Formats: sequence, structure tokens, C-alpha cells
Amino acid sequence: MNRLLAFAAGFVAILAAVFLLVRTPDTNRDEMIAKYAGPSPMFAEGAGGMRVHWRDEGCRDCPAIILIHGSNASLQTWAPLVQQLSGEYRIITYDQPGHGLTGAHPRDNYTAAGMFEALNAVANAARVDHFYLGGNSMGGWVAWRYALAYPERVDGLILIDAAGAPLREGERAPPLNLGFRLMRNPALRPLVEQITPRELVKKSLLDTLADDALVTDAMVDRYWELLRFPGNRRATAIRAVADREGAFADRLGEIAEPTLIIWGKEDQLVYPSAADTFAERIPNAEVVIFDGVGHVPMEEAPEATANAIRRFLEAQLPEAVDTLKLEQPQ
Repeated sequence: MNRLLAFAAGFVAILAAVFLLVRTPDTNRDEMIAKYAGPSPMFAEGAGGMRVHWRDEGCRDCPAIILIHGSNASLQTWAPLVQQLSGEYRIITYDQPGHGLTGAHPRDNYTAAGMFEALNAVANAARVDHFYLGGNSMGGWVAWRYALAYPERVDGLILIDAAGAPLREGERAPPLNLGFRLMRNPALRPLVEQITPRELVKKSLLDTLADDALVTDAMVDRYWELLRFPGNRRATAIRAVADREGAFADRLGEIAEPTLIIWGKEDQLVYPSAADTFAERIPNAEVVIFDGVGHVPMEEAPEATANAIRRFLEAQLPEAVDTLKLEQPQ
């Protein structure tokens, strides 16, 4: 018996040593803010003590666009698009609850309603009553859900590889990337909250973008470090099993605002057929598909994405000047 106990104790000690060896601790809050928030960090105050990291860039007197990033991303994902459009529009971006420098939702509410709290906090801080609203992936889901909940605030909708469309007849759900699969496994979830190898993040990014060359060391570091911002990994685990309320897709036809649907043809996380589903259900919608692009067109093809958005917004804003004299699509 003593030998058995000694063996068990030794085995546990080895496991503990291995855990401590491979554990990836949270990043330091202040260091991350210094590294990723820029010289003048802005935080919007929300309900229950929420502090939402946001940026307000571009032409202050121009029409406002609020952009919402996807799962495990941050407002930095919009930087290439902001660079393209900032001379013509006021562009507001923010880190959703459980992401980036915002950190966890104070009540762990990662439903659509919980995400609306952050969006409203940012819109109120920016003092914009109405705006164009765009979102990528999960951010696209938040965007169209918000358009249903607050139609008076949304002038138009931009859905970029958006989540939330039901599968078409005969379709199977696309495979989740490795990070999401681990988070949805109840047995592994507690470990993933403590052990997040950089290579795991890199593999997920390679699965997400169509061109591997775009997955730079700086991009991997950004995703890896901000995922480990205090509270974000636990939030990711909670969000992975949160109810996405699929029945709301039956109400897409209630969205009256003009809608631009942008998709990467090579998207393996949300199939391009979802673009057709959104277009069929939203009455005033148009679709643009980019060849050779994956799940995040604003990072993979920022110029083409910006041009599609320009054409869309110029059609809604007749007074706008086409400064680039864009050729009309054939």
C-alpha cells in the first residue's frame, strides 16, 4: 500500500511539474495596454463597470461606421481597412467583451444582449445616435442582431463573412478550427484556459486566412498575447458554449436597412453559401465575393474590401464625392 501511495504521489508530482512547465500565464494588463492601445488609450464606460477599449479614427465630420471584430480577434483586425477609408469616413472600432483590452464582461454575459451593452457604450461615448454598422464573423452576428434590436440607430449594414446564417439544405457544418474544438470540449476546457501554446494560435490563424504568407510573427503574437489578457481565456470558454439563439435568423427579413455582404470565396469557417442565405433573407442586400480570400477579407484584401464598401456607401449617400473615381463593376 505504501508503495502504491508513493507511486501515486510521484505521478501527481510529475503531472504538476509538467503543467507548470507548459502553462502559459495571463499577460500583464498594463503591459498589454501600453503595447496595443496606442499613445492615448480610450475606454468607454458600460453597465456594471464594463470598460470597453475603443478607437475613433478618420474624418470626424464624415458619416460614422462602427466595425465589430470576430471571435478571438481585436480591433486591430480593422487597421488595414481603417487605413484605406479613414480619409472619407469616421471609423469607430472596439474590442468586444472577452477580447482585446476590454477583458471579461462583468456579468459573463456573452449573448447578443451582453455584446450590445459594449456597442451601446461605445456609440454613446462617441456621441453618435445612428451609424453604419459592420461586423466580421461573430461580429457580423452581433451586427445583424443589433440591426434587429435597434433599427433606428443603423443606417446600413456591412456583413463580412458573418456568422449566424442557418445551413442550407444538405449542408454540413464546417469543421471548427483547432482552438474552437478544444474550447468546446468540457474535459479539455479548463486546461486550455491555462495552457495556450503560441503554435496553437498560429495553427488557428493558418486555418482562418487563405494565404499563409499573411500570418506573420507579429500577427500571431498579437492574437496570442491578447487572448491571454486577464479574463479573456475564461470568457472564450464561456462564449464557446453560449446560446447563439439561431431562431433569430428567421427574422432576417425584418432588416430594412441597405446591406452589403462581403465574403471570401476560400472561407473554411463560414462557407460562402451563407452569403447567399443572407442575401435571400435580407430584402435590400447585395453580395460581393472575393477569390483567393478566406475568413477575414479586411486583413487579406483590404483595398478590395474598402472599394466594395465605398461603392456601397456612395450609393446610400448621393452627396458623397467619389474621390477615387472608382470604375463601376461590370
